[in-house]
This record gives sequence, structure tokens and C-alpha cells, in this order.
Amino acid sequence: MKAALAILFALLFAVEPSAQLTFDRIRQAVREPGSWLTYHGTYDGQRFSALDEISRATVPQLRPVWMYQVQGHHHFETTPLVFDGVMYLTDPPSDVVALDVKTGRPLWAYRRSLPDELHACCGSVNRGVAALGDQIFVETIDAHLVALDMRTGRVRWDVEVADYKAGHSLTAAPLAVKDKVIVGMAGAEYGVRGFLDAYDATTGKRVWRLWTVPGPGEPGHDTWSGDSWKHGGATTWVTGAFDPETDLLYWGTGNPGPDFIGDLRTGDNLYADSLIAVNVDTGALRWHFQFTPHDVNDIDATEIPVLIDADFRGRPRKLLLFANRNGFFYILDRLTGEFLHAKAFARQTWAKGLDATGRPIPNPDTAPSREGALVYPDDDGVTNWFSPSYSPQTNTFYQNVREKGGIYYRNETVYQPGRMYLGASKRTVPDEEPWGALRALDPLTGDVKWEFRGRRLRGAACWRQPADWCFPGPWKGCSSLSMPSRASCSGDFRRAARSGPTQSAIKPVGTSMWQSRLATCSWCSGCPRRGRYNPGEEPMAKIVVHRLQPVPLKTDRPTITI
Repeated sequence: MKAALAILFALLFAVEPSAQLTFDRIRQAVREPGSWLTYHGTYDGQRFSALDEISRATVPQLRPVWMYQVQGHHHFETTPLVFDGVMYLTDPPSDVVALDVKTGRPLWAYRRSLPDELHACCGSVNRGVAALGDQIFVETIDAHLVALDMRTGRVRWDVEVADYKAGHSLTAAPLAVKDKVIVGMAGAEYGVRGFLDAYDATTGKRVWRLWTVPGPGEPGHDTWSGDSWKHGGATTWVTGAFDPETDLLYWGTGNPGPDFIGDLRTGDNLYADSLIAVNVDTGALRWHFQFTPHDVNDIDATEIPVLIDADFRGRPRKLLLFANRNGFFYILDRLTGEFLHAKAFARQTWAKGLDATGRPIPNPDTAPSREGALVYPDDDGVTNWFSPSYSPQTNTFYQNVREKGGIYYRNETVYQPGRMYLGASKRTVPDEEPWGALRALDPLTGDVKWEFRGRRLRGAACWRQPADWCFPGPWKGCSSLSMPSRASCSGDFRRAARSGPTQSAIKPVGTSMWQSRLATCSWCSGCPRRGRYNPGEEPMAKIVVHRLQPVPLKTDRPTITI
């Protein structure tokens, strides 16, 4: 009996979470493509993996290995971390689970008790965790940062970042850098004042805070009229990028508050709708670039900065690529913030164009009015939280996009703590059928190389691997983004789509080579994980989704719509 119990114990605990994940290992994450160590995989935001097991020959053989049923009933937007045989993912709104990556067996789970009255404008979601040392870090919907023991899931420390009762919430994945945990926040729709924080990873003590709406005496404060800065928004609710060479964080900021009424906050409203470069050690602002001054259309700039080194117009440059929710693709010098180039990559009508410095020329006809103003894109944007990817092998930038307009009717609003602070209502465009696409862009011009269209809106991240494949994710609200391998995402059966949502693998010419029908509806990002593949055996490159039913497509089929 004792021998049997010993064997059972050994089997149950055959996989244990890693004891340590060092900053140096994260910094060199590109050297271990079988792991996914940050929200973007690597600090540069490229979401590119060198895994090459999936090819034209093997992609039809993708099969499910296991599934894990999440407990939450909310939109599922997480990107798992995967390393040392364990997957760490968030279960919305604020839970964390560690899974054996070979079997899907839960190793531990952290379940958070939440207050009854929470304020989250756009769903009680969570996009993932960070890892550093022997700890896992998660931001919570009630505006706390929590450190968990990597082996057991037990709470090491729990600190309040902001007051959830005033409308603050945390939905992003933190970013672990050096000995710090970088934390963004949400709540602009409730009139909060935005900030970006850094916390000591060991103690939970706040190291610095950068207010993204300047206060009295700070540079940029004069871009806000009266006391409007106190409720100015400019939140930081999507994870940014980091350059270890310069020690700079690159982070996008959200809309000003109130969202749609500009005459309550005259001026450019810095640093709303901007990209900020921040010294990771001190929190000092190095430079900023504002994409949409005095935004009255709620087009946040919280998208993912992608860092690349390339020759641009005849000279080597440290570049930052940014596919903005406002419909323009931007190229900046990431050392100085200099504007280099921009081009529209989807339909937009809010701007008549950009000047030589990248500043938009607003179209006044698109500002919300009593009669209703038509604008493209709508306030969900051409893109949103879902990540792009960049392939250094094809030198191509991949982005899921939405083509959808809205009609906005102005109404009055007054700031009240914990209440929406908007200033407009929206109606859909009559007889318009919105659609989405995966677009492949030239990273140095913004030109569209090809696109893969769908009848539904794209709403998940794209991941790129070197065998000329892009896994763009599913249609918005209709499945999880599944990555080739043992490790990916799952969703909630309660959101099952009648027609059966799909996940596709797409070649660079925009042709779908394979798709899988799923049985969940969630918005999710994924990550790759290496698996051993032997010819003649079932591939170890697997997809972890619910009820996956592979549907191979003919290789000579042209671009299709699903």
C-alpha cells in the first residue's frame, strides 16, 4: 500500500512549476522559442516564434491533445505564459491557473473573492500574468496587484493600486522588468486620472508612478482647461514593450475624459491617445508622441508597440511600429520619438489627413452632434487590444482589423465618482454589414501586401512562425486563438456559436491552408510551445481548444471567406 501511494504521489506531482525565472532569461527569451515568457513572448512586442514544426505538409495533422474548461463567464482575452513544462493563464475576471502543459492537469489555482459593485466599462476581463523569480503576478479587476508563489499559487503579497469604487480597474497583463513589475490601469470611461506604475517584485512596494495626465506645474498641464485634468482618462490598459538597450518602456495611452465632449476639456489633452517612452528605473518621461490630440471619437492609442531595427530611407534606425486604433499605421524613431511615416491601413473619416509632423487634420463633421455624426472607425476602432505580430523573416507586419462605422449623438454628462463619463450614444450604420480581415503590411511603408477577409470582425491576436505561417485568431467573440502546440487557450461553453467558429492557418499570400471548428466563443490570445515530432507518428504540435475538429482545406484553393 505504501509503495502504491508513493507511486501515485510521484505521478500527481511529476511536474512542478519552475523555481526561478530570471530577468536575464526573459531578456534573452528569443533563445528559447519553446517558451513564452512575457505577454508578447519577448520584450519587443513582435510575437514571433522560431518554432518550425508546422509546415504545409504537417498543418492538416493538427489534433487536440487536451482541453481545460475555464470557470469564468466573461470574455476570455488571456495570453498564457509557458515555460519549464507549465502554462500559467488567467481565468477572468481575476483568477490564475497553473496547468501541466503535457496533460492540461491543473497544478494549482488562485481564486479571488471580489466585491459586488465593480466598475469595468468593457467586460470583466484579464489578459494574462507576468512571471519573475519564483513569483507569478496578476492584476485584478478590483484594482489590486497580487504576487503568487510560482510553485503553490499561495499569495505572497497583495497591494491596492487604486480605488475600484471610483472606477479604477486592472485588466492588463503586468510586465516584469529587472526587479520591478510594471502595471497599467483602466477606467477612463469613469473619469479616472490615468497613470503607469512600477512595483518592487519582492515586497510589493510602489517604486514610482507616472501620471499620464499632468498635474499643476508639470509639462503638458496647460493642454487641459480648468480642472478637467482631474478626470482626464489617458489610461494604460494594454501591456507595452521594453527595450533593454535603452532601459525604456514604450506604452500606449487611452482616450481623454469625457470620451466624446471636447469643449469640457479644451486643448490637446496630453498625454491621452499617445505613445510614451518611460525610463524603467525612475519612471521619468523621456519622450511622447500624441497620435490623436483632443480626441472626441474615443479612439484610444493603447495598442501594442512593436520594436524593430531596420534601414529606413537609407540609414539604420531603431524603429517603433504602431498600428493605431484610429486607422493609421505609424513609424517612429524609438530613441527620440521622431515621426517618420504614417499611412491609413483601414477606412477612417475622423481625419482629413496628417501633416508633415504626423499631427492629424481633424474632420469636424465626425464629432458627435445632436443630429448624429457618422464616423469611421467606430469607437471600438480599426484595431483594439488584440496584438499584431511581426516576422523578421518575411519582413511583414500582421494585424487583425475591423471595418465598421458608427453614428454618434451628443448628450450631456457630469462627472460623478463610479458613474460613466461619456457624453454620447452610438447607433449602428443602417444596412452596413461590418467585416474584418487579417492584413499583412509592409513595415516600412504601411502598404497592404495582402489581406484575408471574413464576414465577422477579427478580435484576437495574431502570432507568426517562420514556416511562412500566420495564425491570426478567430472572429471576434467566436473562438479562442489557438497556437500550434501543446499550449494555447480555451473558452467557455456558454458562449458556443451556432455556426461553429473557426481558427485558421494562413500562408503569406493570404490563402487559408487549414482551419478548425471550435465550440467556444471567447476572445483570446495564445502562445506557441515546442513539441517533439517524429515522421510517421501523430505530430506533437497540438492545439488546445474545446471540441477541435480539424478541417483540412485544399492547398490550391484561393483566398476564402469564412
